[in-house]
Amino acid sequence: MILRVRVIPRSKKNEVIDVGDNRVRVKVVSPPADGRANRELIESLARYYKTSRSSITIKKGIASRDKVVEITDV
Repeated sequence: MILRVRVIPRSKKNEVIDVGDNRVRVKVVSPPADGRANRELIESLARYYKTSRSSITIKKGIASRDKVVEITDV
């Protein structure tokens, strides 16, 4: 499954919001420094889709708010 993700760092709580058409908006508490927001993004998506963190990879947009994420075990 390929998802288009919009990450909102420094939010008050972690939250995954399904927008539709394989697009989600993910709020993370961590700031976008040292890859912390990306790690928290992967953890949040793993909890939301009930899969392991190792099955989630960021394909595009490592340093961007807009990302393309692949989930292999859904």
